[in-house]
Amino acid sequence: MGLFGLLKKKSEKDIQGLEIYSGMQVIVKALDGKMLFIAKLQNPQGNTAELYQYSSTDKFQNIEILPIPVKLRGYSDWKKKAVFMEANLFPLHEHTWQLDDLIITKIENERAYPRFSTDIAAAATAAEGTKESEQACKILNISVGGACIQTEYRYHKGDRFLLKARLIEDRPLSVMYCEVLRIAEKEQDGYRFEYGCRFLELTEADQEELTQTIALLSAG
Repeated sequence: MGLFGLLKKKSEKDIQGLEIYSGMQVIVKALDGKMLFIAKLQNPQGNTAELYQYSSTDKFQNIEILPIPVKLRGYSDWKKKAVFMEANLFPLHEHTWQLDDLIITKIENERAYPRFSTDIAAAATAAEGTKESEQACKILNISVGGACIQTEYRYHKGDRFLLKARLIEDRPLSVMYCEVLRIAEKEQDGYRFEYGCRFLELTEADQEELTQTIALLSAG
Protein backbone atom coordinates (compact mmCIF):
# COMPACT_ATOMS: atom_id res chain seq x y z
CA MET A 1 0.00 0.00 0.00
CA GLY A 2 1.35 3.42 -0.96
CA LEU A 3 1.87 6.37 1.38
CA PHE A 4 -1.42 7.97 0.27
CA GLY A 5 -3.32 4.77 1.05
CA LEU A 6 -1.75 4.52 4.51
CA LEU A 7 -2.61 8.13 5.30
CA LYS A 8 -6.17 7.64 4.03
CA LYS A 9 -6.62 4.51 6.17
CA LYS A 10 -5.28 6.29 9.27
CA SER A 11 -7.54 9.30 8.62
CA GLU A 12 -10.63 7.07 8.40
CA LYS A 13 -9.67 5.38 11.68
CA ASP A 14 -9.23 8.76 13.41
CA ILE A 15 -12.61 9.96 12.16
CA GLN A 16 -14.27 6.79 13.49
CA GLY A 17 -12.78 7.53 16.90
CA LEU A 18 -14.14 11.07 16.86
CA GLU A 19 -17.66 9.89 15.98
CA ILE A 20 -17.91 7.86 19.21
CA TYR A 21 -15.89 9.14 22.15
CA SER A 22 -15.79 9.18 25.95
CA GLY A 23 -18.20 11.72 27.40
CA MET A 24 -20.72 11.55 24.56
CA GLN A 25 -24.28 11.83 25.86
CA VAL A 26 -26.57 9.18 24.38
CA ILE A 27 -30.26 8.32 24.49
CA VAL A 28 -30.84 4.57 24.86
CA LYS A 29 -34.00 3.07 23.36
CA ALA A 30 -35.52 -0.39 23.01
CA LEU A 31 -35.96 -1.76 19.50
CA ASP A 32 -39.63 -0.70 19.58
CA GLY A 33 -38.52 2.93 20.04
CA LYS A 34 -39.41 3.22 23.74
CA MET A 35 -36.89 5.32 25.63
CA LEU A 36 -35.05 3.47 28.38
CA PHE A 37 -32.68 6.08 29.81
CA ILE A 38 -30.11 8.80 29.05
CA ALA A 39 -26.45 8.02 29.72
CA LYS A 40 -22.87 9.10 29.21
CA LEU A 41 -20.85 6.85 26.93
CA GLN A 42 -17.36 6.01 28.21
CA ASN A 43 -14.29 3.98 27.19
CA PRO A 44 -15.22 3.05 23.61
CA GLN A 45 -12.84 0.39 22.34
CA GLY A 46 -13.53 -1.28 19.02
CA ASN A 47 -17.11 -2.50 19.21
CA THR A 48 -17.47 -2.17 23.00
CA ALA A 49 -18.12 0.70 25.43
CA GLU A 50 -19.63 1.46 28.82
CA LEU A 51 -22.69 3.54 29.72
CA TYR A 52 -23.05 5.57 32.92
CA GLN A 53 -26.78 6.04 33.42
CA TYR A 54 -28.02 9.50 34.45
CA SER A 55 -31.19 8.35 36.19
CA SER A 56 -32.70 5.24 37.72
CA THR A 57 -35.29 3.20 35.85
CA ASP A 58 -37.59 0.32 36.66
CA LYS A 59 -37.82 -0.86 33.06
CA PHE A 60 -35.35 -3.71 33.70
CA GLN A 61 -36.87 -5.16 36.84
CA ASN A 62 -37.03 -8.97 36.81
CA ILE A 63 -35.40 -9.13 33.39
CA GLU A 64 -34.17 -12.61 32.57
CA ILE A 65 -33.14 -12.44 28.91
CA LEU A 66 -29.69 -11.02 28.20
CA PRO A 67 -28.27 -9.27 26.29
CA ILE A 68 -30.80 -6.49 25.69
CA PRO A 69 -30.67 -5.26 22.07
CA VAL A 70 -30.85 -1.45 22.01
CA LYS A 71 -30.62 1.55 19.74
CA LEU A 72 -28.65 4.65 20.73
CA ARG A 73 -28.56 8.24 19.58
CA GLY A 74 -25.57 10.43 20.33
CA TYR A 75 -24.18 13.67 18.98
CA SER A 76 -20.72 14.19 17.55
CA ASP A 77 -19.36 17.58 18.63
CA TRP A 78 -16.61 17.13 16.04
CA LYS A 79 -18.91 16.43 13.08
CA LYS A 80 -21.86 18.43 14.44
CA LYS A 81 -24.14 15.57 13.49
CA ALA A 82 -26.34 13.01 15.22
CA VAL A 83 -24.82 9.52 15.45
CA PHE A 84 -27.16 6.51 15.49
CA MET A 85 -25.92 3.19 16.86
CA GLU A 86 -27.04 -0.32 17.74
CA ALA A 87 -25.59 -2.61 20.40
CA ASN A 88 -26.26 -5.34 22.95
CA LEU A 89 -26.65 -4.14 26.54
CA PHE A 90 -25.43 -5.97 29.67
CA PRO A 91 -25.68 -4.77 33.31
CA LEU A 92 -22.34 -4.32 35.09
CA HIS A 93 -23.49 -2.79 38.38
CA GLU A 94 -25.95 -0.11 39.47
CA HIS A 95 -26.29 2.61 36.81
CA THR A 96 -23.43 1.13 34.75
CA TRP A 97 -23.86 -0.93 31.60
CA GLN A 98 -21.65 -2.72 29.09
CA LEU A 99 -22.21 -2.30 25.35
CA ASP A 100 -21.11 -5.12 23.06
CA ASP A 101 -21.39 -5.49 19.27
CA LEU A 102 -21.58 -1.70 19.03
CA ILE A 103 -21.96 -0.41 15.47
CA ILE A 104 -22.76 2.94 13.84
CA THR A 105 -25.86 2.60 11.67
CA LYS A 106 -26.06 6.16 10.32
CA ILE A 107 -24.91 9.75 10.81
CA GLU A 108 -27.34 12.57 10.04
CA ASN A 109 -27.76 16.32 10.33
CA GLU A 110 -29.99 16.72 13.38
CA ARG A 111 -30.13 19.01 16.40
CA ALA A 112 -27.61 18.24 19.11
CA TYR A 113 -30.19 17.74 21.85
CA PRO A 114 -33.55 16.14 21.10
CA ARG A 115 -36.48 17.85 22.78
CA PHE A 116 -39.10 16.24 24.98
CA SER A 117 -42.71 17.42 24.98
CA THR A 118 -43.94 18.90 28.26
CA ASP A 119 -46.86 20.89 29.65
CA ILE A 120 -45.24 22.78 32.52
CA ALA A 121 -46.36 26.10 33.99
CA ALA A 122 -43.46 28.56 34.27
CA ALA A 123 -42.59 32.24 34.62
CA ALA A 124 -40.31 34.48 32.57
CA THR A 125 -38.69 37.69 33.76
CA ALA A 126 -35.91 40.02 32.71
CA ALA A 127 -32.60 39.10 34.31
CA GLU A 128 -32.65 42.34 36.31
CA GLY A 129 -36.41 42.32 36.81
CA THR A 130 -38.48 41.91 39.95
CA LYS A 131 -41.09 39.34 40.85
CA GLU A 132 -43.76 41.85 39.83
CA SER A 133 -42.42 41.82 36.25
CA GLU A 134 -42.78 38.06 35.85
CA GLN A 135 -44.84 36.87 32.91
CA ALA A 136 -46.77 33.61 33.08
CA CYS A 137 -45.81 31.10 30.40
CA LYS A 138 -45.91 27.41 29.56
CA ILE A 139 -43.00 25.17 28.55
CA LEU A 140 -44.07 23.10 25.53
CA ASN A 141 -40.83 21.18 25.12
CA ILE A 142 -37.35 21.21 26.58
CA SER A 143 -33.87 19.87 25.93
CA VAL A 144 -30.42 20.41 27.38
CA GLY A 145 -29.94 23.13 24.75
CA GLY A 146 -33.16 25.10 25.05
CA ALA A 147 -36.94 25.17 25.27
CA CYS A 148 -40.09 26.21 23.44
CA ILE A 149 -42.50 28.33 25.47
CA GLN A 150 -45.92 29.96 25.07
CA THR A 151 -46.78 33.34 26.61
CA GLU A 152 -48.90 36.44 26.11
CA TYR A 153 -45.83 38.67 26.41
CA ARG A 154 -44.25 40.08 23.25
CA TYR A 155 -40.53 39.30 22.90
CA HIS A 156 -38.26 40.00 19.95
CA LYS A 157 -35.51 37.89 18.43
CA GLY A 158 -32.39 38.22 20.58
CA ASP A 159 -34.27 39.20 23.75
CA ARG A 160 -33.03 37.49 26.90
CA PHE A 161 -34.88 36.50 30.05
CA LEU A 162 -34.85 34.12 33.01
CA LEU A 163 -37.14 31.11 32.72
CA LYS A 164 -38.23 29.75 36.09
CA ALA A 165 -40.08 26.46 36.53
CA ARG A 166 -40.41 23.48 38.80
CA LEU A 167 -39.69 20.87 36.14
CA ILE A 168 -40.40 18.02 38.56
CA GLU A 169 -42.85 18.55 41.44
CA ASP A 170 -40.64 17.39 44.29
CA ARG A 171 -37.47 19.06 42.96
CA PRO A 172 -36.15 22.60 43.57
CA LEU A 173 -37.07 25.44 41.22
CA SER A 174 -34.97 25.48 38.02
CA VAL A 175 -33.80 28.82 36.58
CA MET A 176 -32.52 28.98 32.98
CA TYR A 177 -31.09 32.03 31.21
CA CYS A 178 -32.69 32.12 27.74
CA GLU A 179 -32.31 33.90 24.41
CA VAL A 180 -35.16 34.07 21.88
CA LEU A 181 -34.22 32.50 18.53
CA ARG A 182 -37.60 31.94 16.83
CA ILE A 183 -41.01 33.59 17.11
CA ALA A 184 -44.44 32.39 15.99
CA GLU A 185 -47.88 33.88 16.62
CA LYS A 186 -50.11 30.98 17.66
CA GLU A 187 -53.33 31.52 19.58
CA GLN A 188 -53.49 28.49 21.86
CA ASP A 189 -54.55 27.85 25.47
CA GLY A 190 -54.92 31.58 26.10
CA TYR A 191 -51.42 32.45 24.85
CA ARG A 192 -50.62 34.42 21.69
CA PHE A 193 -46.92 33.83 21.13
CA GLU A 194 -44.66 30.80 20.86
CA TYR A 195 -40.90 31.22 21.28
CA GLY A 196 -38.03 28.89 20.50
CA CYS A 197 -35.24 29.69 22.94
CA ARG A 198 -31.73 28.52 23.69
CA PHE A 199 -30.16 28.31 27.11
CA LEU A 200 -27.13 30.51 27.80
CA GLU A 201 -24.21 30.29 30.22
CA LEU A 202 -24.81 26.69 31.30
CA THR A 203 -21.87 25.16 33.11
CA GLU A 204 -21.03 21.46 32.66
CA ALA A 205 -22.64 20.81 36.05
CA ASP A 206 -25.78 22.70 34.94
CA GLN A 207 -25.97 20.62 31.76
CA GLU A 208 -25.60 17.36 33.67
CA GLU A 209 -28.28 18.35 36.19
CA LEU A 210 -30.64 19.38 33.38
CA THR A 211 -29.92 16.12 31.55
CA GLN A 212 -30.85 14.13 34.65
CA THR A 213 -34.04 16.13 35.08
CA ILE A 214 -35.06 15.59 31.45
CA ALA A 215 -34.31 11.89 31.80
CA LEU A 216 -36.70 11.73 34.75
CA LEU A 217 -39.33 13.70 32.83
CA SER A 218 -39.13 11.42 29.80
CA ALA A 219 -39.18 8.28 31.96
CA GLY A 220 -42.29 9.48 33.77
